[in-house]
Amino acid sequence: MPIEPGPCDWNLPNPRFGEPGEEVLAVGADLDPATVLAAYRIGLFPMHVSTGELAWWSPDPRGVMELDELVVSTSLRKSVRRYRVTFDCAFEEVIRGCDENREDSWITEEFIATYGALHEMGWAHSVEVWDGADLVGGLYGIEVGGLFAGESMFHRKRDASKVAFVALVEKLKTCQGPRLIDVQWQTDHLATLGVSRISRNDYLDRLDIAITLPQCF
Repeated sequence: MPIEPGPCDWNLPNPRFGEPGEEVLAVGADLDPATVLAAYRIGLFPMHVSTGELAWWSPDPRGVMELDELVVSTSLRKSVRRYRVTFDCAFEEVIRGCDENREDSWITEEFIATYGALHEMGWAHSVEVWDGADLVGGLYGIEVGGLFAGESMFHRKRDASKVAFVALVEKLKTCQGPRLIDVQWQTDHLATLGVSRISRNDYLDRLDIAITLPQCF
């Protein structure tokens, strides 16, 4: 079972009271593991804004992946067969991979330390994609009960990040209850895999149920 990091010292905002379409609901607090975990449990996630301040986000609409709506093209199926996938074998390498070649990245050393600590406690997880002995892609995120909140992904070879995503969905399909995969926003890249958008309130309703389920990882 994951280890609780302790109580949150902050009064985080309830996303249900956010204005429609509003994304940043608060600025400040800290990246203590207890703060970050408490935020995911109520539908928030941390990311810095352009001023460099730490902000707490709740997009409206929210990008989600329905387990039965995954789209795997013929070419992607070939990539799935080509690469080898592991789970939780190279967490720090994956999060640092997600930071490479990005301008104005939010993945600071403080973020890496916090999510690394949450990984050690059993809350943060990674999916690694290998070509031989080389790490060529992956993703990481936070799992709370039946919620998997995907944070970021990367690839060094074609389709490697998509292979990681397919592996995540297939793993969660084997677990009990209605799993909720949160991807924050529906990007063009994720839309090709079947990611859709739901309203903030719909997301929060589903989150309330998901966090009561047993962990899958």
